[in-house]
Amino acid sequence: MEQDVESPAIIRQPKLPKQAREDLPKQLAEVHRVKKIQRYVQKDGKCNVHHGNVRETYRYLTDIFTTLVDLKWRFNLFIFVLVYTVTWLFFGFMWWLIAYLRGDLDHLADDKWTPCVNNLNGFVSAFLFSIETETTIGYGYRVITDKCPEGILLLLIQSVLGSIVNAFMVGCMFVKISQPKKRAETLVFSTNAVISMRDGRLCLMFRVGDLRNSHIVEASIRAKLIKSKQTKEGEFIPLNQTDINVGYNTGDDRLFLVSPLIICHEINEISPFWDISQAHLSKEELEIVVILEGMVEATGMTCQARSSYVSSEIKWGYRFTPVLTLEDGFYEVDYNSFHDIYETNTPPYSAKELADIANRNRLPLTWSLGSKLSQQGLPESEQEGQETKTELEGQTQSQQTERNGDIANAESESKV
Repeated sequence: MEQDVESPAIIRQPKLPKQAREDLPKQLAEVHRVKKIQRYVQKDGKCNVHHGNVRETYRYLTDIFTTLVDLKWRFNLFIFVLVYTVTWLFFGFMWWLIAYLRGDLDHLADDKWTPCVNNLNGFVSAFLFSIETETTIGYGYRVITDKCPEGILLLLIQSVLGSIVNAFMVGCMFVKISQPKKRAETLVFSTNAVISMRDGRLCLMFRVGDLRNSHIVEASIRAKLIKSKQTKEGEFIPLNQTDINVGYNTGDDRLFLVSPLIICHEINEISPFWDISQAHLSKEELEIVVILEGMVEATGMTCQARSSYVSSEIKWGYRFTPVLTLEDGFYEVDYNSFHDIYETNTPPYSAKELADIANRNRLPLTWSLGSKLSQQGLPESEQEGQETKTELEGQTQSQQTERNGDIANAESESKV
């Protein structure tokens, strides 16, 4: 017995022309392409600036100490080992040269010969004696004699130069190790900055925190707006820096950074965000660089941590989730919610537009109605005054006419 089996329907896509097939990937790429924003400062605080075509490279050598400290660890360790090795080899060669010129190497088996350095029989032994002299080890097997004035002079030179090399290299390594850059790794900034209302004013806010129990002494916060501008004279200034007031006048920029703090910038008439609305913010190419400075409590050295926020990382109409809770006898900070934000009711207008709306609401009603000009160039209040005056004159004339008529009627009746 045969059964009819329905074959599945095959839906074929219409074949596009060749030109359309070639343009389709480009159109899709343009739709899904995200505009890459070039940062001035990375999120981890590294400045995205490379110095090129520096011709006066001798300036780095004039400040050789800072140059060595700024080098990477692998180059620093390589120079550290190289300097000591070169000095040991150089003075080892000098000790061997003195022994060779005096003929000490030719009288090794002569017990009556007084060498410059006892038990120095070649370059290897001279190299070992150089290490013992510079590092002041003093094994006592190879010693200098008093019959060699040139050896005594070389001993003095190596001792002085060896002390200078030790002080320079050990000091460089100490500063390299004790640099407060690693301390800045425990100073954290929120991933996003937010714009919302606070105490009836539009504010820009971001959060900072310290992960360590040892505090940052004399902590202060600064913020700058990085944005290109063009002057009225037509001069183009790339990456122009504008200060963002985060409490300089009130002292709020001085932080007691024991728990995470929300840094607030009030958007007022002198703020660079005075004219920026929610729709305008998404189109702006700007970057906010925040700088947190202070002294490390353990070492007393100055520490600086940096971060930045581009326009896509500034969330309009959001606030930060609270992270501080009161426990039994202490406050606890939940750093799992440090970067969390939640949406709040915020008008999409700029601070300037909000101020204009507030000013219009405070004006009297007659003032707001009389702000428009008539076709004759007169305010409506003056027009209304003229119309009222005309009506009053008309009423007066009509009343006068009625009064005259009444008097005339009275006279005619009296005559009759």
